[in-house]
Amino acid sequence: FTVPISETVDNVVQNCPIDVRRDLYRNIVLSGGSTMFKDFGKRLERDIRKNVDGRLKVTQSLTGQTPKPIEVQVISHQMQRYAVWFGGSLLASTPDFYKVSHTKAQYDEYGPSICRHNPVFGTMT
Repeated sequence: FTVPISETVDNVVQNCPIDVRRDLYRNIVLSGGSTMFKDFGKRLERDIRKNVDGRLKVTQSLTGQTPKPIEVQVISHQMQRYAVWFGGSLLASTPDFYKVSHTKAQYDEYGPSICRHNPVFGTMT
C-alpha cells in the first residue's frame, strides 16, 4: 500500500456529501488490532488535521475569506481491539442476517463470484 492511511481517510470523507463532512471529521473511530500501535490515533489525527488545515489555507488564499475551522477528532476506546469482532457478532446475532448471507451450498453452486453480490449492498464491481 503506497497511500498513507491518513490520506485514505481524508479522501473518503471528501467523497461524502458536504453537509456531513464536519461530523465525519469529528467522529473518526478506531477499531481493530492494527490500530493499537503506540500513538496510532494521535499520529492519524495529526496527519488528517494537517491535510484539512492545508485545504482550508488554499480556500482562504483563493477566496480571501477565512473559512470556519474544521475539528478533527480520532476516537480511541477500550473495545478498540475487539470492535470489529464485536460488531460482526452483533450483526450475526440478528434474525435478518441469515436473509442476506450466502450459504455454503450457494457458494458451491455459483463459486467465488457469488461474493460479488450482496442483497444489502447490491452488486459489487
